[in-house]
Amino acid sequence: MSQRLTIALDAMGGDHGPDMVIAGADIARERHPDVRFLLYGDQQRLEPLLNQRPALKAVAEIRHTADFVAGDAKPAIALRAGRQSSMRLAIDAVAAGEAACVVSAGNTGALMAMAKFVLKTLPGIDRPAMASFFPTQRGESVMLDLGANAECQPENLVQFAVMGAVFARAILGLPQPSIGVLNIGSEDMKGNEVVRAAAASLRDMPLPGRFHGFVEGTDIGLGTVDVIVTDGFTGNVALKTAEGTAKLFSEFLRRTFATSFLARIGYLLARGAFKRFRERIDPRRYNGAMFLGLRGVCVKSHGGTDAVGFANAVAVAINLATHGFNERIKEEMGRIADAPPLPDTKAAAG
Repeated sequence: MSQRLTIALDAMGGDHGPDMVIAGADIARERHPDVRFLLYGDQQRLEPLLNQRPALKAVAEIRHTADFVAGDAKPAIALRAGRQSSMRLAIDAVAAGEAACVVSAGNTGALMAMAKFVLKTLPGIDRPAMASFFPTQRGESVMLDLGANAECQPENLVQFAVMGAVFARAILGLPQPSIGVLNIGSEDMKGNEVVRAAAASLRDMPLPGRFHGFVEGTDIGLGTVDVIVTDGFTGNVALKTAEGTAKLFSEFLRRTFATSFLARIGYLLARGAFKRFRERIDPRRYNGAMFLGLRGVCVKSHGGTDAVGFANAVAVAINLATHGFNERIKEEMGRIADAPPLPDTKAAAG
């Protein structure tokens, strides 16, 4: 067991924890037999669930705590009062070297605050960023930030670009990922001072990828670039808009095929194709937002996901840990340390 990759789980996090977390961990165990789990949460609730899954119980250990972070808790309050919570102790396990990564479906703001406080940021990184996959016409792309930093400076966007490119190389296997900064237009003069200054710097930097320039919202689904860089406010709006559009489109399809007998026949004939369609846009497939830039692997699962979605978030954490992701970020940040300094935002705006 000592040779297994150890994963710390906030077993009490999420809308359906701990049942969903335990079921998801069992699915992850089946897919990744060389892992073990540290389960942080209420032992009286976890033990009966674990007893129902003997194979998981053999590779899991319960670390009891009665405290957990509420879904509506303010990050600052959770940071002060949640030192013995399941979320905080799971993060502490990564900081202490007991676990290679932590996964939680709990309060996003609290998780970010605790992870940043306990794990600290990597050298050359000022702020961690949330990153996740997006389905596109070309395959998959990476977008960051998705909500960790509502306001950013040019240097933050530059750091996000580096981390996103490293992520695309390590996880998506892209040797030279293309990088774009999300903007209201593709022309150089478009956008605010921050995005223009960041782009001016990225054009001349020795990036772990190729800088494409500005991209627009329509480019996200087209897959114009492999890495989309933006501030957390814009990224979160884009993410929620995409999720809502996918649900709307699925509902329109459902209603359309229910309009007549012939429409129902058409659905039956195309049922296999629509099954593949649902699988392609299934949000569970893309579950697992990474907090990039920390001195440890921390993955946020969607709070409302099911066991399959949580297992996918665990898989993301496993990939990051086994690919030495943080070491690769440190190498790239060191490589560009001698790059020209960022231009003055006012000069870039002119």
